[in-house]
Amino acid sequence: MERNLADPTLDEMRVMLAAELPRHAGFDGWTPVALDAAAAAMGIDPAIARLAFPGGAVDMIDAWFAHVDAAMLADLPPEKLAAMKIRARIAALVEARLDLVAVDIEALRRALAVLALPQNLARAAKLNWRAADAMWRAAGDTATDYNHYTKRAILGGVYAATVMAMLADESEDRADTRAFLGRRIEGIMRFEKAKARFSHSAPERISLARFLGRLRYPAV
Repeated sequence: MERNLADPTLDEMRVMLAAELPRHAGFDGWTPVALDAAAAAMGIDPAIARLAFPGGAVDMIDAWFAHVDAAMLADLPPEKLAAMKIRARIAALVEARLDLVAVDIEALRRALAVLALPQNLARAAKLNWRAADAMWRAAGDTATDYNHYTKRAILGGVYAATVMAMLADESEDRADTRAFLGRRIEGIMRFEKAKARFSHSAPERISLARFLGRLRYPAV
């Protein structure tokens, strides 16, 4: 069913504003001022736009990151990723996401400052998990046992560390960030190989895998 953009729902409004918000948040922070400016740029009544983000700054950041995930997947469709080895898939996905957020680097700095507030740490963890989950799923991961959790936890940590490296990177074309990421992904691949060897030599871990496989990963 086609969306009626002349009379969008609040969910549709969030999607419409997600790409525009960081353009203004870079100057005004993740504030009502930025939201009003984004709404005006999109031809949306600011008073109505605010209803789409009842949680304020964190909801706006959430919408932007969801937009980034969608754009990342559009840039790297399954047929393109299928031609790559798993290491190259993960690297390409992380780099694509970094390229997307780097366009609005000041908005990213301000977003991370908001998410670092004590009251937002749980939400920040969920957003990090969501990004890692999107990347692993796009890379073709179908694990449902404890590997599902360890892969996402490790990649989430690598992505977060690489973002921080990018924020301090003054090299041309973010060469230092790409080198940093390459080293971290190499570490992930070595860990996965070691974990696979250990799992094959320790069948008693099967019960743990079954237990974790029954758990639902965090909803976001």
